[in-house]
Amino acid sequence: MKTNALILLFLLLATGFSGKAQAASRDTESSQKVNIGIKVGFNSSMFFIDRFSLGNTELKNLQNNYKVGYLGAFFCRFNVKKHHFFQTEFSYNISKGSISIPNTAENIPLLQENALVKTDIHSIDVPLLYGYKFIDKYPYGMAFFIGPKAAYIWEKHSDSEYSGFYQQYINEEMRPFSFSGVVGLSVNVSNIFFDFRYEVGLHNMVKSVSYNKDLTDAPYNTQDISLKHRHNVLSFSVGVIF
Repeated sequence: MKTNALILLFLLLATGFSGKAQAASRDTESSQKVNIGIKVGFNSSMFFIDRFSLGNTELKNLQNNYKVGYLGAFFCRFNVKKHHFFQTEFSYNISKGSISIPNTAENIPLLQENALVKTDIHSIDVPLLYGYKFIDKYPYGMAFFIGPKAAYIWEKHSDSEYSGFYQQYINEEMRPFSFSGVVGLSVNVSNIFFDFRYEVGLHNMVKSVSYNKDLTDAPYNTQDISLKHRHNVLSFSVGVIF
């Protein structure tokens, strides 16, 4: 409820700023070399599993479960030519997701029951985007953008919870930095814009997975846990640009 209230407050403020901005002439707006803006939105994480194994045996029938996360960002756009721009951002993202593993005949020797891995990632993201405005007729606009993104995982607030495994007190350590590719579409009416984007993870986010072998019954205390997944994200945001 608090998050919804903050988003509603942002939209009201953005509408007020937009009304003031419309008083500026089109000539003044088109001559700007730099624009700044803010945005808030939602995201949905998709974990592409390259491998999830216990010992030398790979788990089967993994299912990705989507959950809604949140984001807020400040960005700066540099207009280099007509229709062309570069944009960099500083954003805070909360991404949530989980992986379900059914205790099927293939997985019975490895799992105690139906298993679940829930992940909550807090990150600070900095993308660098190239954009092309193929509609740029005031007050309407539409742009395509693409580029790389670097993210710092805030380990203190990020967590992964494992259940349904024989292994006890499983701990997942993530790499502090992750990199992805971004592609998206932005639509604006005057100074209000809507941003749709998809981010593709470029590497494995998991550094290692460990557990308490002393509290795990044999023979499960001899199995290494190996998890390789990439973090893909679909997001939608709304904001105001000045």
